[in-house]
Order: sequence, then C-alpha cells, then structure tokens
Amino acid sequence: MADTMIIRHATTATLMISLTAALASGCGVGQASVASDSEIEAATPIPVETALPSRTDMLATYEATTTIASDADAPVVAKVGGEVVRLLVEEGDRVVEGQVLAELDGERLRLEMLSAKASLDQVRSEYQRYTDLAARGLVSEAMFEGLKYDLEALEAAYDLARLNFDYSKIRAPIDGVVSSRDVKLGQSVNISDVAFRITDTSELLAYLQIPQAELGKFAAGQSATLTVDANPDTTYAATIARISPTIDMRNGTFRATAFINNRSGELAPGMFARFSIAYDRHADALVIPREALIEEDDQTSVYVVAEGTVSRRTISVGIESGNLIEVVGGLAGDEEIVITGQSSLRDGSKVLASNDPRSSYSG
Repeated sequence: MADTMIIRHATTATLMISLTAALASGCGVGQASVASDSEIEAATPIPVETALPSRTDMLATYEATTTIASDADAPVVAKVGGEVVRLLVEEGDRVVEGQVLAELDGERLRLEMLSAKASLDQVRSEYQRYTDLAARGLVSEAMFEGLKYDLEALEAAYDLARLNFDYSKIRAPIDGVVSSRDVKLGQSVNISDVAFRITDTSELLAYLQIPQAELGKFAAGQSATLTVDANPDTTYAATIARISPTIDMRNGTFRATAFINNRSGELAPGMFARFSIAYDRHADALVIPREALIEEDDQTSVYVVAEGTVSRRTISVGIESGNLIEVVGGLAGDEEIVITGQSSLRDGSKVLASNDPRSSYSG
C-alpha cells in the first residue's frame, strides 16, 4: 500500500509571530529602528504547501478514443421470394442460430416439393424392380444405367425443392440480438432482400488508430480500460487482441484491435468510448504530485525543504498517471518537497509550513 504524502499548510498566526520576532531581533534595548523592505522580505518566511514522496505501483498508459463495434453483425437475406405471412421476432429479441424469424407464403414451393417427391418415388420403385432383372441379365445394361441416372437426377431435384420450401422460413444465421427488422407483414420480398439484421453483442471490438511512433509500446495481450458517455462512472475491461503490422499512409497510424467482454449487455455497438491502454508497469515506484514540478530550460526540478529553507533540486522523471509522476533520479524518498507556492521561491528562501493531517496525497 502506498505511503501517504502529508501536505503542510502555512498558518497566518505562525507567520505573524515569526515576522514580529524577526523585526524585534534588529532592535537593541532602548533603541528605535525601522527595518528596510529588503530586510523585512528576507526575514519573512513564505507560506507554502509541502508533501512527502510516496511509493506505489505505476502504470504507463496511452489514451485513445473510438467507436465500439461488433465483430458478428449479419444481415439476414431472403433466399426465396414470397409474401411475408408471419413475423416471429422483433427488434431487441435475442435469438439463436437456426431460429425461425419469419415465414413466407410457401404453398407453391410445397407443391413443387410434393411433385418432385412423387416423380422420385415412381422412378425409385421402377429402379428397384429392374435391379433384380438386371442381375439375371433380363434387361440391357444401358437401359439399367439410364434408369439409375434418372433416379439420381430426381433425387437431386427433390432435395432442391425441399430446400427451397425450407427457405420459406427465414432463419437466424448466428446467435445474437435482432438489431433491425426490415420487412413487414404482407410485404412481398425477393431473393437477396435483407429481412433482418442480427448482431452478437456478447463480445464487442474497437479499432484504435495509434501514431506510428508509439508502435514499440504495444503488443497483443495488453490490458485496457474504457468508459462511455452513457455510463461515465463505470469502467469496463478490454484486451488488445491484434496489432496491425502495417502503417496507414494516409495518417501515419497503425491499428490496434481491442476486444471487450460485454456479457452484461451494458455496452452497445456505436457507443463512443475513451480507452486507456496500459503498456508498462513500474512496481513500487517513487512518486510525487505533478504540481510539485518546475520545468524550465529542458530541466525538471523541485524545491526541497530543510530546516525552514528551500533548495532547488534537479530530478529525473518517469511515467505519469493521473496526478502522480514517477521520480527515477534526484530524490532519496524522504525529502519534504514544495507542491504549492514555488513561483515565489528561490534557493535559500525561508518557508513556513505546518502539518495538516486532514489532507494527503496517495498513490
């Protein structure tokens, strides 16, 4: 568990006491003396807020935004034409593969199937009768072979007629949710007309476009989190499943594909999401608040407090997460650092702070 960063606040009462003592020290007994502005300024401690560094696990993250989609989104097309005589599902209904969604008027197809069945039965009976005769050599081989081919052709014709009749029932091609119904009762549809759309929302995906300079940071299997505007207080888990090995020349980015487990059904295709991808982890990192940093002349530094006086210390920083930033060099970890009031400080400035146990920073 991370150590607590204790914040110190200057108090007005303490400041006034210190100022009075500093002015009094310049006057002898029975003497009257007025301190100059520079003397007053030098003797007056500057109120600041300070904190102690802490240790915590830090995650380096990359932020990206995109729209959630479904990898399993199938249009359901009519495989035969006909009038819609029954609708069995509506938008939002969950269906399974093979479930009947609607029925077309298949009477003509049923009669064609029965006709093909009758022709098949007739030739099959004749073929069976001639099989025994052919075995005894009572019919020519050519005639028997011709009858055999007729039987096979009628079997295929019957199978096709039966299949077309079955196609008068429009079925779901995949498990999922009916995302749209595009036909109405009594409507006549033609072959290849889209009747429904089925979407499997149990697992969603997102395509993240990431600058090519970041390519080395990402790999399949990395974890990610996301939030959506529809439920901003909830964080959902995702996994980077694929990294494209090619760069999009139009914008200089590569594509990372994230899979999202949506068994709860709280997410939907089309939602706008904000992703945070963790690409590195530093355990037990030394961290300080981001506002403690002073960044000037390509250098990063902080003010360290010792015995009421500050000194400026150059530090090296690592990864940043939220309000915390990792310190990889320049601090031992037990220093008291200034986090508010740096603009009024310089090396050797006197400062005033007091403990405030109600306020803390933690990693």
